[in-house]
Amino acid sequence: MSKQLIDAEMFRNMIKMGSHRLNKNVDFINSLNVFPVPDGDTGTNMNLTFQSGAKFVNESDSMSVGDLAVLFSKGLLMGARGNSGVISSQIFRGFQKSISKKETLDAKQFAAALQQGVESAYKAVMKPVEGTILTVAKYAAHAALEKSSQSDDLAEVMEEVVKGAKEGLKLTPELLPILKEVGVVDSGGQGLVFLYEGFLNAIKGEGSDDTYTPSDEQMNEMVNAAHHQSVQSQLATNDIEYGYCTEMMITLNQEKDFDLNTFRSYLDQLGNSLLAVSDDEVAKVHIHTESPEKVFRYGAQFGQLEKIKIDNMRLQHETIIEDDENSAKNDKITTEIIAVAQGKGLIELMRSLGATRVITGGQTMNPSTEDFLKILKRTKAKNAIILPNNGNVLMTAQAAANAVSLPVEVISTKSIQQGISALFAYGEENSLAENAEMMREGITMVKSGEVTNAVRDTKINGLAIKKGDFMGIVDGEIVTTAENRIQAAIKLIDQMLEEDSEIVSIFYGIDAAKREAVKIESEIQNKYPDLELEIHAGDQAVYPYLISVE
Repeated sequence: MSKQLIDAEMFRNMIKMGSHRLNKNVDFINSLNVFPVPDGDTGTNMNLTFQSGAKFVNESDSMSVGDLAVLFSKGLLMGARGNSGVISSQIFRGFQKSISKKETLDAKQFAAALQQGVESAYKAVMKPVEGTILTVAKYAAHAALEKSSQSDDLAEVMEEVVKGAKEGLKLTPELLPILKEVGVVDSGGQGLVFLYEGFLNAIKGEGSDDTYTPSDEQMNEMVNAAHHQSVQSQLATNDIEYGYCTEMMITLNQEKDFDLNTFRSYLDQLGNSLLAVSDDEVAKVHIHTESPEKVFRYGAQFGQLEKIKIDNMRLQHETIIEDDENSAKNDKITTEIIAVAQGKGLIELMRSLGATRVITGGQTMNPSTEDFLKILKRTKAKNAIILPNNGNVLMTAQAAANAVSLPVEVISTKSIQQGISALFAYGEENSLAENAEMMREGITMVKSGEVTNAVRDTKINGLAIKKGDFMGIVDGEIVTTAENRIQAAIKLIDQMLEEDSEIVSIFYGIDAAKREAVKIESEIQNKYPDLELEIHAGDQAVYPYLISVE
């Protein structure tokens, strides 16, 4: 039967099926990361972004598609993580603006909304790059407009949307040379294809939209007691071993075998403070973990994820401590300096250099827009500065800054090393504009290097890289490889040094050791006796060594 209108029920199911299909393919999307490093997180970021949007829709009983689209857009923005998540939120921000007053949608209105979403996303990105999710969205919208001029059948239009998206995705390696060199398509674009495929499944009735929502009272009481007891009992923020309070509700697939004891046993390995209950139709989970994405992926094996929630407990705990112990000091802060960092040593260093708040995050767990907004909306400072310290957090920080009336400057720090350099340039006596100018100038004075291991074989920048090799990366470009991390670090520093280089700082992570860093320091000092070298315990994950050269 031909479907000619999207009503509230169908729209809900489109969001549910799209988010579900995206969730099922997180690992594949992550595997499309251009660099063979162990931090490919586009799939994780898009999944968490869309699950946040779906949560806002699920909690509404509105029967207006326009109302639901507005809620979906808001949920996406609040949950947006990484560049892919922020751009996705902008696509559906434009989408909802086109239809916010409509009770239902016909094919032409749906196509026009997709097109407005594309236009909104292109405007939101300062320097739009073809060969990315933007290209995929553009091709999909063009296909929708063309087909809707010929047919009012929504299934036919959505089929063309998917075809158009796939056509755009296929072109991404031709438009972005680095994708072609490595032999992958754009990961964010692939995520959007999966989402649109889920929309198509819903329109064609190929997925169930039946949901069952039991009373939350008993589960919520247990969750709140366990969560708050765990958060409040920590002596210090850095003592929190599992930093993300994670909750989900699963509508169980009746064709899947589900054993609660087996389910609990697996989840128990991922964290602590686990609570899991179920009946014949629904399972509900609360857990404190470092890997929310693993919890969600496991839960999705047994049915549809209906409600999800992630709270950054380290941020919560920092807020509690600051409220209880430093309220007088915080009242006197003129500028709130928010930095993003991961690792006890790096967090302490950021604070010692003047960061008033540090959001725990970075590689593999990008903070959301809401993480920044919680601080910006409650600060008593007159203005704020944000140091994202990661290229994939930059757009999220900017989205948060744009959502508040408080004057906020986002400094485009793409690494911890740049963040440190920016903090050195800050002066309390300067105005916000003066500090922003000085900090932006400061980040141009430092080179950022990273050492990490390859998770797959690849060839890039003329280098043949084998799985397990250690790579040296300078400002986002792989420049050297070695069989062990010490040699990789030494070769990396050799390549980073210039004639006027004066200071080399080595930050060793949780997978390295000070004695190794001392060996690196000694060899570099012997080769370059005029250099000043510093060693710091960064305690960061993913990268055994972070190196800055000034």
